[in-house]
Amino acid sequence: MLVVDRDGGIVDLNDVARTLLPGVARGDRLHDAVPGWLTEAHRLLARGPQESAPGHRSGSLGDRVFDAHPTASDDGDVVWWLVDDTDRRLAREALRSEQERTGILAEVSSALLSSLNVTRCMELTAHMAADHLADAAVVIAPAQGRRHPLTYACKDGAVLQANRVIDPATVPGLAEALRGFPPVPTRWINPDDIPPWAVPAGFAGPLGSVIVTPLPGHGVPAGALMLLRSSTERAFSEGEEIFARLFAARAGAALSAARMYAEQADITATLMRELLPPTLTQVHGVEYAGSYRPARDNERVGGDFYDVHPGTDPSHESLVVLGDVAGKGLEAAVLTGKIRNTLHALLPLAGDHEQMLNLLNSALLTSHHTRFATLVLASALRRAGRVHLRLTSAGHPPPLVVRRNGTVEEVATRGTLVGAMPSVIAETTETVLAPGETCLLYTDGITEARGGPMGGELFGDRRLRQALSECGGLPAEAVVERVQMLAAQWIGGGRHDDMATVAVSAPKSGALRVVNGDVPIDGSEIWHRRKG
Repeated sequence: MLVVDRDGGIVDLNDVARTLLPGVARGDRLHDAVPGWLTEAHRLLARGPQESAPGHRSGSLGDRVFDAHPTASDDGDVVWWLVDDTDRRLAREALRSEQERTGILAEVSSALLSSLNVTRCMELTAHMAADHLADAAVVIAPAQGRRHPLTYACKDGAVLQANRVIDPATVPGLAEALRGFPPVPTRWINPDDIPPWAVPAGFAGPLGSVIVTPLPGHGVPAGALMLLRSSTERAFSEGEEIFARLFAARAGAALSAARMYAEQADITATLMRELLPPTLTQVHGVEYAGSYRPARDNERVGGDFYDVHPGTDPSHESLVVLGDVAGKGLEAAVLTGKIRNTLHALLPLAGDHEQMLNLLNSALLTSHHTRFATLVLASALRRAGRVHLRLTSAGHPPPLVVRRNGTVEEVATRGTLVGAMPSVIAETTETVLAPGETCLLYTDGITEARGGPMGGELFGDRRLRQALSECGGLPAEAVVERVQMLAAQWIGGGRHDDMATVAVSAPKSGALRVVNGDVPIDGSEIWHRRKG
């Protein structure tokens, strides 16, 4: 407590004031004893209401902060009550700082976790670190071969990326941080030891303070973060080092998640390439075309599949496979991959369809899969302008042949399921395609597609035959496109099974000849050969 008269003389002070203001005694002038903020407050109060005298003022005395509350007496003296407000202010400042840092961490997490792109995560990490924690930041990713991906950022500057051959040992603590060890204190790092490659272009030096901290990942370090501050700014405090580690933990988790996603995406893409249906073209003078629509629009693979295995030369048959595994989605796709690989290994036996099917049947029965499949095999060979086909169905809808005049014929091949019984019994049928004629292989997803006006009627064999009757003389690609288009229109927006079609066509070798108003049909005879 200080009692001060109207003219600024100290009238009295208590023991606490004497301790706070050593050497001050009664009769001293206020402006000689206290800081200017308190002298100015007393001057305004002594002059009266016309000066808008304050109710109280705040300021520092030594290393403490006080609120000064005045009480005016009748004789004109003013009693100044000095209340220590240091701890409350420190607590409020600490709360404000903590709220600010929490907001920064929330912003960092939101920004980084919204992207699963590794490059973008590194850019955001460097940019936000430079904006919120330092004058500049460098993100050092784990080495890729002999080079480290580096991302540089300066406050309010552009983010740059580079791949460089660096020696982490030239930066104190960096080699350890890249291995995930705890960071060394910033006071142990001499800024003069930082090599040029670690300082971003455009950094307003000289360098004054450096933090090197790991970017923790999910079991494997995601890299390291360097924070740089100019010598014109204050050095990093212990609290800022702790906050930098919290920031790095969020960034490291996001980078690790992005890398894990990228690795899984690469693996998925590699495996998917093996499961996706191939693009079919003309092989050894025979036209092939295929089309596949999975049961769900968000999927790329399912239970239907097809392949064409070219013969070693035009004198050898090419093998066409179209199949349908029970079920749909990824589980069915996994089994289709196994079936396709097994059939590929059995290609030397393609001359005997039934033997191939039985060997495949044995492989499926001894696997952990409990699903079965239907298949149709077609061996194609072009000879003298015509395509000779051997077709074998194993529990699959019979192939359909469309002649040039639009006549649709069913190839009468029958057989049992693959992967359900101890053996497969199948019947191989042979037919010949004249130029402009096509044999269509299809899965039951086409004929069993439900739709129409009421949404529940099957597309059926009759509509499929009608669609094919309009495809006489069309190339293979046009046939599969028309069938898939009509089936899709029939379904509309309804649910459906996987739908796959493969067309095998004999290319037209010349202009059509019309005799007596009709197109002569060559090679339309079909004969059966029951395999014993």
